[in-house]
Amino acid sequence: MNSVRFFGQGLAFRHKKGRVSSLTSAAALGLSFSRLKGSQSFFTTFMEDPELEEFIHYMDSLKNYEKSGIPKGAGTDSDEGFDLGRMRRLMDRLGNPQSRFKAVHIAGSKGKGSTAAFLSNMLRAEGYSVGCYSSPHILSIRERVSVGKLGEPVSAKVLNSFLRKIKDTLDQAIELENGHLTHFEVFTATALALFAQENVDIAVIEAGLGGARDATNIISAPELASSIITTIGEEHLEALGGSLESITMAKSGIIKHGRPVVLGGPFLPHIECILREKASSMGSPVLSASDTGIKMDVKGIDTFDGKPCQSFDIKIQHVELDDVKLSMLGSHQLRNAATATLAALCLRDQGWKMSDGSIRAGLENTSLPGRSQFLSSKDAEDLGLPGATILLDGAHTRESAKALVDTIRMTFPEARLALVVAMASDKDHLGFAREFLSGRELEAVFLTEAKVAGGTSRTTSASFLRDCWIQASKELGISVLLHDGMMEYEEEQLHSIAKDSDRRTVLATEKSLEVCMRTANQILRRRSGNQSSIIVVTGSLHIVSSVLASLHG
Repeated sequence: MNSVRFFGQGLAFRHKKGRVSSLTSAAALGLSFSRLKGSQSFFTTFMEDPELEEFIHYMDSLKNYEKSGIPKGAGTDSDEGFDLGRMRRLMDRLGNPQSRFKAVHIAGSKGKGSTAAFLSNMLRAEGYSVGCYSSPHILSIRERVSVGKLGEPVSAKVLNSFLRKIKDTLDQAIELENGHLTHFEVFTATALALFAQENVDIAVIEAGLGGARDATNIISAPELASSIITTIGEEHLEALGGSLESITMAKSGIIKHGRPVVLGGPFLPHIECILREKASSMGSPVLSASDTGIKMDVKGIDTFDGKPCQSFDIKIQHVELDDVKLSMLGSHQLRNAATATLAALCLRDQGWKMSDGSIRAGLENTSLPGRSQFLSSKDAEDLGLPGATILLDGAHTRESAKALVDTIRMTFPEARLALVVAMASDKDHLGFAREFLSGRELEAVFLTEAKVAGGTSRTTSASFLRDCWIQASKELGISVLLHDGMMEYEEEQLHSIAKDSDRRTVLATEKSLEVCMRTANQILRRRSGNQSSIIVVTGSLHIVSSVLASLHG
């Protein structure tokens, strides 16, 4: 029997087998709410470097689909798709800078950013000057572009200076295109032109949406060292045609005539067939990170530079690396590591220098904020949560939710969990909830809201998320205790929750991220005793950004 108890709006209700009956008032049960008293709010908005003001102002004047939402069919190779012609015309006006360096082009539903980071760091370890272009960013738009041998985000000074240099050309292009050039198109062109100015040896470029009609897909075969397709999943479903097959076709658009393509995977058999048929039609050799000849043996969880890591042995082609320490946790990151390693060996076969040591260094020296990121004890203390274990992960799809659950099970199999979740509107909210509820016993889930790309048009309301989690819990027969519009718990309420004989999952909606995290910590402390516990902040990179912004504000 599943049941959902509601506390809030003055009444408590119990759903039992789809029936609703009134019980009693919350006040009669001694349940009251109070705001945080005498505590400082640590959750603030990250402020960009003032020196970036000119650049940000210019970019914000352009249409930003990350903020407003992507139109239906925009990523498909059809009449509904983005006009790649205007991007080609823009690059032509800039002198086609993308033709002045070799590039690796990466598409995929998940794993693009991690694979790009692994490969870029391998190339830097070998001594190459690398341009890396990825999206989205966590705190600063500068994170999307790195240039040189160190891998640091491009400086505000360099971005502003370069904008002034090409601004007249951009202005003319925007006018000639009747204002239709977008934020992503102009920023992509700026990044590629900057790579050319800085004379990078090679660029690693992550597609933004799909592949075929993405603004990054202006790399022609002569400049393409290799393309990579990491995974195929149901993300941006409407924008990419409505099916896994249409998504696959869109992403396969980055495969170029005669140039090798590295496949990550694993893929559904018919999806892999589509990819291989496209590669065959283009005369493109295929290398697969899912081939049975590739061996990755996980040895266990270890510590590297004071942080948890997974230790593993890897054997790909003639490369054998033992006891590699990977800070990027989870089996999905092992697949991304294998994909990047295979891409590095593909470059080696083309004459690029790539030692086994550089491959190891690239794997071991890669970490990304918001991807299975455990905060330090000092960070937790700075957030007003001393002693808490806090995990940040931008998982926002059903597949990435499952990967996160598996990662937590691998690293902390006995830990009690409380989730803090905010999501964008174009995600599979129900599927996301199902994965967590079916994958782990949860002490509490706090549903909140976060701005997406600085705006609210793509923000999912906490109440809508609540409805999805209630539906998922009923489908799975999981009993939950629901609080609407909660604030911080009183002592007697916490005592009641801690002594809950049914150990129901607390499900609460609250717009304050600070209150969510503090209350999650309170419940875990009461319910866990001496057992380890983790506050998991997830659902989007945007809520992760909100937490990190408070530490860097």
